[in-house]
Amino acid sequence: MDRRATAAMVLENEVANVTLDSIGEAVLRTDAQDQVTYLNRKAEEMTGWRREEARGRPMAEVLRLIESVGSPAVGNALGVATDGEQADFTNFILVRRDGFECGIERKVTPIQDPDGRVTGAVVAFHDVTAAQAKSLQMSHLAQHDVLTDLPNRLLFNDRLTQAIALADRQGKQLAVMFIDLDHFKKINDSLGHDVGDKLLQSVAGRLLACVRRSDTVSRLGGDEFVILLSQVEHAEDAAYSARKILRALTAPHIIDNKSLDINASIGVSTYPSDGQDAEGLMNRADNAMYEAKEHGRNNYQFFRHEMHARLAERQLLEADLRCALGRNEFLLHYQPKLGLQTGEITGVEALIRWLHPQRGVIYPAQFVPIAEECGLIVPIGQWVLLEACKQAKAWRNSGLGVVPVSVNVSAAEFGAKDFLSGVRAVLIATGVQPQHLELELTETVLMRDAEAAVVTLAKLKAMGVQLAIDDFGTGYSSFTYLRRFPSDALKLHQSFVQEITVDPADAAIVSAMINLGRSLKQRVIAEGVETRAQLKFLQRHGCGEGQGFYFSPPVAAEQAGRLFKDGFREVVH
Repeated sequence: MDRRATAAMVLENEVANVTLDSIGEAVLRTDAQDQVTYLNRKAEEMTGWRREEARGRPMAEVLRLIESVGSPAVGNALGVATDGEQADFTNFILVRRDGFECGIERKVTPIQDPDGRVTGAVVAFHDVTAAQAKSLQMSHLAQHDVLTDLPNRLLFNDRLTQAIALADRQGKQLAVMFIDLDHFKKINDSLGHDVGDKLLQSVAGRLLACVRRSDTVSRLGGDEFVILLSQVEHAEDAAYSARKILRALTAPHIIDNKSLDINASIGVSTYPSDGQDAEGLMNRADNAMYEAKEHGRNNYQFFRHEMHARLAERQLLEADLRCALGRNEFLLHYQPKLGLQTGEITGVEALIRWLHPQRGVIYPAQFVPIAEECGLIVPIGQWVLLEACKQAKAWRNSGLGVVPVSVNVSAAEFGAKDFLSGVRAVLIATGVQPQHLELELTETVLMRDAEAAVVTLAKLKAMGVQLAIDDFGTGYSSFTYLRRFPSDALKLHQSFVQEITVDPADAAIVSAMINLGRSLKQRVIAEGVETRAQLKFLQRHGCGEGQGFYFSPPVAAEQAGRLFKDGFREVVH
């Protein structure tokens, strides 16, 4: 019976050992003297000790543990179980027999005899290196932008809050710079999001190169970035950084063998003068950034307290603008264009007005930039085109004959994928002949992507639509492209026309532009004619057409109809 009992016990131990060897957890057993009595295979693998070699050795020699890199080794692990209590899992660094270190999670459980005395301990442990790496990766992803690997809004706000506390203790200043890329949406729309993403990565790299290691560059999302200048002695320090950033960003970005140009608008706020907390400083910098856009973009502005009121006003106007189209609050006025030699009306330019229920008439300069910013300019432009053509048809049906109508086209409309089909649909719906519709595009719009513009203009010409280059002389089109653009007319900007009788330089420029237009066999239209002296100058130099307050301001459709009957023959003679 004793032999059978012994054999059964041996068999039970073997089964237990096989079971322990098959599990993924490392298991080590000690006796009451803290000497190793058993290791399963996983424990052999992790410690580097074979079971036979480890048996009888102090546990601290076989299971070498330190609490962190550089810390002293952990002492008698059995001490955690001397009271017969089970220890929770705790993290250590295991030093393998060959010196390799890895993070582990360890748990010690006491072994008790029938009388409750501790006769040893079981130590279970497993590798947590991969889990820790995964945790660090997840923590990094939670605090950084996936595309650029810059700190995200969460981490930036934390750093800004800490920097404010430090600046407060030390009596120092700091600055927040809000950066928004100008017209970035056009890159995504025309070249694709893959190119846009690479451009954002290029911008992120240049921003990092422009600041100190102690500063923080963050991407908030989209094309918005924000920079924390952690220590600023004077406001001029932030201004220097802003100028440096503008120069760095305007240099061409080479993306997929394409040279891309991008500008930015920068708003700057400083602590403590502009805000006492992170949210306040961010809002003030954002306000200043919008001010930079109002000043023509590609510049920086420091926050001033009057900006807040202007931004609040702008937000109210934007909210009303979003409802204006649905409420039929827009109307068109028409300014006649006439032949400067004959006084006959050659057409009209359609100009939008917003009849606000509380504010009255709002002119385009006040709301068109807002519409461009918030993406409303395309539907508004489509409405203008349709209404202008409807009115041209109404004039013809009333017996006034054919009245060519001109419509301004924004950059967003011109770049829209359905622009050409939209023009074609309006012509079909209204019955207006294509040659009686003139689309006006500025040099700036055309030169943003000159090659694409040439293709689109050619398709418009194939429809039979007339094309005019608006604000001629204020953009930067080259003579090469000016020759390639299939335009029918050049419109001289009013800033040149209004100075021709007082500034010899402007007079010479206007004369040269008229000659250039005539040599290109294009109609030349002078905008902003306000005096008889200006009219006589334009007549002497062979300018074909003109428009301006000297002849008529923009008027409602009914009044414009009366002008067609009366004409301007007496005015031009």
